Amino acid sequence: MKWNTLFIGFVFIAFASCETKRNSNQNTENDITPILLKVMTYNMRLDVASDGENAWPNRKDFFSSQVLFLEPDIMGVQEARPNQIEDLNTSLTDYKYIGTGRDGDNKGEYSAIYYNSKKVKVEQENTFWLSKTPSEMSKGWDSAYPRICTFGLFTVLENNQKIWVFNTHLDHIGAEAQKEGTKLILDKISLVNKENLPVVVMGDFNVEPNSEVISSTKATMDDSKDIAKVKFGSDGTFNGFKYNELATRRIDYILISKLSNLKVNKYAVFSSAIDFKFPSDHFPVFVELEF
Repeated sequence: MKWNTLFIGFVFIAFASCETKRNSNQNTENDITPILLKVMTYNMRLDVASDGENAWPNRKDFFSSQVLFLEPDIMGVQEARPNQIEDLNTSLTDYKYIGTGRDGDNKGEYSAIYYNSKKVKVEQENTFWLSKTPSEMSKGWDSAYPRICTFGLFTVLENNQKIWVFNTHLDHIGAEAQKEGTKLILDKISLVNKENLPVVVMGDFNVEPNSEVISSTKATMDDSKDIAKVKFGSDGTFNGFKYNELATRRIDYILISKLSNLKVNKYAVFSSAIDFKFPSDHFPVFVELEF
């Protein structure tokens, strides 16, 4: 009886030890904190004196303070002229940027990508033109202006996760330029993303969701709004500085690569105003991504 009792006791202790270890492993797995990445696209409206009371000098402080409040880890801007880039560099002290002007030699509008240097670092960067000669300053197809795409490979410092980010501004007139420019961007992704890393494509596409341009991306990309767990704010993203009119045109997007390890927790379009004035003629589109 003594040996039986001892044997049963040993079995009980061994079982209890295994169960404790299993529960401990489960708790460790459950305690893993997800890595979050905040991404935003913002057409900041170029600096042009004809905007009058909505000209850049009258709204640049509002614009910068909104960015600082929302604290995107990565932000794509469009229509940024060199002096506006300098203004952002002065205001966004923790941020660095990649990109060049569309007129070459850092002239003309940028489709720059800003990133919080305390949260992420850039591994590779490049800018190409949306044209038949993408490596040189050029205008493509029926485009009214030269159009560019800036992209970079970023590393999230917290977990060393890598992610490709592309930022662009498609032409506002040329339908062929819009379609061919989008195809060029998707081809570039296929070329550089050999490791099948997560990809974000964002910017002002100048087309609405039912367009052929957006539908052509759906084979490889998801519209972040479609898959977000939580959605907030205006449907339209272009306001034209018209405070008293409903913004209905949705032309700014953040697209996420399919079959990646990214989840879209939140999607928002922020329509903040001060004294009936907007910081831009577009609203910022903001997403919270989870690895």
